[in-house]
Amino acid sequence: MSSKSRILFTIPNFDTAGSGKALLNIATRLDNNQFEPQICCSHDKGDFFSIVKSSGIPIHIYKTTTDMKPRIKGLVKCWEIALFLKQLKVDLIHSFHYAPDYSEALAARIAGIPWIFTKKNMNWGGKSKNGWKLRSILAGHIVIQNSDMKKQFYPSSTKTILIPRGVNTMEFTPRSKDEMLLDQYSILNNEKVILTVANLVPVKGIEVLMEAFELLYKKYINIHLFIVGDKDNEYAKGLTDNLRKLNSKNRIHFTGKVPNVIDYYSIADIFVLSTLDGEGSPVALLEAMSCGIQIIASHISGITDILNPFKECMFEPKDPNKLYKKLDNFIMNKDRINKRYRTHILKHYTIDKEVHYHEKLYNKFK
Repeated sequence: MSSKSRILFTIPNFDTAGSGKALLNIATRLDNNQFEPQICCSHDKGDFFSIVKSSGIPIHIYKTTTDMKPRIKGLVKCWEIALFLKQLKVDLIHSFHYAPDYSEALAARIAGIPWIFTKKNMNWGGKSKNGWKLRSILAGHIVIQNSDMKKQFYPSSTKTILIPRGVNTMEFTPRSKDEMLLDQYSILNNEKVILTVANLVPVKGIEVLMEAFELLYKKYINIHLFIVGDKDNEYAKGLTDNLRKLNSKNRIHFTGKVPNVIDYYSIADIFVLSTLDGEGSPVALLEAMSCGIQIIASHISGITDILNPFKECMFEPKDPNKLYKKLDNFIMNKDRINKRYRTHILKHYTIDKEVHYHEKLYNKFK
């Protein structure tokens, strides 16, 4: 190996910014005296790609995965991918692919390049089980993001390392409410704002949050609910269609994707994450806590690790009545900023800690 380790980060695309931001947060902060990062993705589309390009990190446009059926065709394609990877002369490949694909891992093995991946979700069973197993067998190491991943998927493996997500605490910090945003939505000083930030897919349980908000609206009329996330899909369309049936419809705001999410955190009095099933390490929750906002979140994998010191902030998922009761308990809290949340983030979940643990992992392959 050269004096600097050449790390190739792979990801399918930058269409959805969550995984892409996680990748870029690490790649751009690596010690440049030790590491030379590169990025490979299948195309240059997506709003976030321009930000990735502006980082100055070398980018390769190449699809490093393939369908493994039929088997012979899949193996031939893996050989082609291996030739591509080999000519990059990298020392380690770190995959941020979120699916149970094992073709890239197999191609890396053919090319003789160590390959690791980050397990970013709690998916495992059903048709994907064999894919996850093969992906894990071929990996030199597996980055897990919460303790339940170890218990459920890798109870006896020695290849796992727990590295939860980190947050930029300089950017996500307590601040005064953004007056322009308050004016935009005609929100008065005495009104409360409930916020969720999520990729709007069924597992996020937004309908549970909306039902709980409808119950809350019967008791408090000076409240607003902001739902921040991509609304251009069937699930989100169904949510907005159902909105018409609610008495609180004029107090629920679907913003779609926003470039200024920090402004929405600034106006929030309560942040809610109503996910129905396991998360990896939900960064929106970490961002909200770093901003000191009051938190309510589902009692599920990925969240229980983060909120272990704040058990009173969790509710049983899928139950709008229990979420309503939590909201009702917190809605009249006069102290909008809770310094305990930010202190917890500063101690355990900073982006610098996340990068440091990745650097230690990469150094194992020198």
